[in-house]
Amino acid sequence: MNLHQRSDTLTECDREAIHHIAAVQDFGGLIAADAQGRVVQLSANVADLLGLDSLPEPGTPLSRMIAAPALATLEQALAGLAGVDALERRFGLDLTGRNQPFDCAVHTAGGLSIIEFEPHARNDFADHVSMIVPVIAQLEQSATIAMLCDTAARLVRQMTGYDRVMIYRFHPDESGEVIAEDRHEALEPFLGLRYPAADIPRQARELFRRNRFRVIADMTSEAVPILPELGPDDTPLDLSMSMLRSHSKMHLAYMRNMGVGASLAIAIVRHDRLWGMISCHHREPRLPPYSLRTVAELLSQTFSLMLDRILVAQAEGLRERARQLNDRLLLRLAGGVSLGDSLPMIEELLSGTIQHDGISLFAEGEYRASGDAPDAEEFIAIAPLLASTLGGATHATTRLADQVPEAAGFADRAAGALVLPLSRGTRDSLVLWRRPLDRVVTWAGDPDKAAAKPGEMLQPRASFAAWAETVRGHSAEWSADECEIAARLRRTLIEVILRMSEDLTRERARAAEQQDLLIAELNHRVRNILGLIRALVAQSQSEAFSVPGFAAIIGGRIAALASAHDNITARNWGPASLTRLIEGELAPYSGADRARFRLVGADVLVTPEAYTILALVVHELATNSAKYGSLSARAGRVEVTLARTAFGDLALQWRETGGPPVTAPTRQGFGSTIITRSIPHDLGGEADVRYKLGGVEADFLIPARHLPTPEPGTRPAPPPEPLRDPAVVPAAVPARVLVVEDSIIIALDTEENLKRLGVAEVRLESSVGAALDAIAADRPDFAIIDFNLGGESSEPIAEALRAAGVRFVLATGYAENAGQFERLGAAAVLRKPYGMTEIERLLVPA
Repeated sequence: MNLHQRSDTLTECDREAIHHIAAVQDFGGLIAADAQGRVVQLSANVADLLGLDSLPEPGTPLSRMIAAPALATLEQALAGLAGVDALERRFGLDLTGRNQPFDCAVHTAGGLSIIEFEPHARNDFADHVSMIVPVIAQLEQSATIAMLCDTAARLVRQMTGYDRVMIYRFHPDESGEVIAEDRHEALEPFLGLRYPAADIPRQARELFRRNRFRVIADMTSEAVPILPELGPDDTPLDLSMSMLRSHSKMHLAYMRNMGVGASLAIAIVRHDRLWGMISCHHREPRLPPYSLRTVAELLSQTFSLMLDRILVAQAEGLRERARQLNDRLLLRLAGGVSLGDSLPMIEELLSGTIQHDGISLFAEGEYRASGDAPDAEEFIAIAPLLASTLGGATHATTRLADQVPEAAGFADRAAGALVLPLSRGTRDSLVLWRRPLDRVVTWAGDPDKAAAKPGEMLQPRASFAAWAETVRGHSAEWSADECEIAARLRRTLIEVILRMSEDLTRERARAAEQQDLLIAELNHRVRNILGLIRALVAQSQSEAFSVPGFAAIIGGRIAALASAHDNITARNWGPASLTRLIEGELAPYSGADRARFRLVGADVLVTPEAYTILALVVHELATNSAKYGSLSARAGRVEVTLARTAFGDLALQWRETGGPPVTAPTRQGFGSTIITRSIPHDLGGEADVRYKLGGVEADFLIPARHLPTPEPGTRPAPPPEPLRDPAVVPAAVPARVLVVEDSIIIALDTEENLKRLGVAEVRLESSVGAALDAIAADRPDFAIIDFNLGGESSEPIAEALRAAGVRFVLATGYAENAGQFERLGAAAVLRKPYGMTEIERLLVPA
């Protein structure tokens, strides 16, 4: 059986319009409104959720259903949407004016404004915010893809409480494989199982690429219909970006067959392609709060950044191996030996790099072969077909006879082929061969039952037990690394065939040296960017008052860095276009005709070290303008002028007009600090921001050394100082500390900080009963107690510690009455989110 043919089979699921399901899940409600703020369609449960006497009819103004302050917040969120598939979230909105908070998400579809809402979990915000920094810190420590996936699976399960969390990676044939798993011990493992492409239909893959988060709270609950089913022009409501979209009957049956009662899935997207998924299963219904789901989504974005870092490092190692191979080959061929006579030497060089069982070389009308390879007659018969059928680039296949039927005559000894064409329009080529072998692929159930035959309705598979398939007549797969090395080898051989001169050989040596320097610089810059991301997370906490606000701020800044990273890596970490950066940041707000944005002056290339700084500055300017400045008004405009000064520096002017009246901010947040201080501090330039009544004006000066010139580049920035543990006198630190915290991620982060401060023994507990047992068994010297342990109160723990004479502090994210903590006997209050500095301040009595 050919594994690659399965993705070509159209399943019944592929034909289902899953984005036009006219229903939502019952844990929330949906309202679709027109441009005049009137209801067009809504879910049948809106009246129950909002406490209305009856379900509003189409045409009802939103102002009759939603309290004025909440409606104004939603309208502002809709006005700030940037991009086709943009989504804005607002948490804790009192939609009814009766102190009933809801979490809301807004987007647009088909010219309608879509408002979705679900009850707000008001007691969980502080813990969820506290998770973000330690989660990112743990992901940063992953050095390999396997470590990254294992860590992500463990963290997501700890955060969300699902029975099973899997990291699922897609193969080139669109089948998927579970490459990491964290599960309840009672569940059978899925690790290593393959799932056919039909299990995730094609339109579902495309939907995941656009809307990367999907939760199903209860597989047994009845869907809530959207009324009326068809909207304007008799068209169904497009729910592509909906968070509440109901599930298809086919998917529902599929998940039930797996024994799943609830699920959550987060797409892992790299370079705008679906790389894999984080898939969570639970045996019973389960719905994590929207704030916690937002944190999980932020984790997936960080996962993608870490994944890219690891893959870039692997690519660097691959390029180095290929360069060494090519250099050795050129050195051996420099003596003028013909390519045919060099075949033994080529095979020797390849033996430790690309595993193969035979090799063929056809050049200048002469055929040479070694090992398990076709004879001269067999190869000459297929040689003209290699270029015409496979094209002129390097081609890898596990069974050449599938593309070139004439190769079936020797497929019993040489099935797989890695073909390196050596010239266009001729038969010259180098081919590496692999023997056929029997391979066993373990699928989750019989994969042939995932596709329907013509005229039949597909039924979801009822069994997902491991199903072994033996694949015969194919060789082992050629890895991506092997194909890359082969492509580089092909280029080297072509150079040899063309009889490169000594001058060209010296030029290659210089290019290799430049590549080494570039790789070293790339590695240095990637580490700096990751350090910058972590600093942004820490510095941005003070600007956000909720999880969505924090996620939006961090997401925007990380996206700006990612876009800048893409631009400079596209040019091999070289100077990149400033115009492209500015247009990319302002495009979401400028409209199709770009009437709201004008860029004056010639484009300028900026060095990578300055490019990431300018990306953050331009992002903050655009974000502030969209929130408070000219881009927040329909008539508002932004004009950016680029000009070189007499000294070669770059003068960048930002002018806003047509917006609301501007007043200078009363406090300077982290975003304003980036705008005013980044260029002077990091680049040695100048920044002047003026808050004029008619609009913000800003002038920046970027020194000429950050603009490409024939002169040598500037000196690299000094490395950051290493982190130092706070100076704490070891003798004064408690020897044994008890930490009572129901969030494992916060508890582990606290444990690590305590140990860094010199505490010898840290005991972690998550419930009142376990904490009381720990106090009775081994009296601690100090304790950190989470005041709100889910459904339990920490007062019994405080009483036991006070009776035992143990000094303790209470950790909380809420502004409770200080007198209450004093009554409990707490030495102090530890406000969440907290870190090592806050712990150190309270660890030792003043």
